[in-house]
Amino acid sequence: MEALNPWRMRVMAAPRKYGDELRERATRMAVELRQDPATRSGAIPRVAGQLGMHPETLRNWVRQAEVDGGVRPGTTTHDATRLAELEREVRELRRANEILKTSAAFSAAPSTRARLLAKRRRARGSR
Repeated sequence: MEALNPWRMRVMAAPRKYGDELRERATRMAVELRQDPATRSGAIPRVAGQLGMHPETLRNWVRQAEVDGGVRPGTTTHDATRLAELEREVRELRRANEILKTSAAFSAAPSTRARLLAKRRRARGSR
């Protein structure tokens, strides 16, 4: 579908600052330290400092790991990925549907074409 709209630029994700291996290791270390009551307090800032990252980054990773593990309520990584795929698919289908409607309007009889185009103009004006 993107080929139909070549001037539309795709947004690229920023490059990851930390690799998946470091992310998994840091998350595992923080979760293990938080399970022990003696080291629970300040575990995330301590691990983040040892690994040279911002504590809020590690806190977000730990929070998401807890959601993915079912410990904390929220949207899992798998669900968020699937939702993004479905939203992308809906956008593509709506775009294709719009193209088909326009095509049908131009191949219809002149009175039908004018009625469809007027209806489309009214619909766009209400957005």
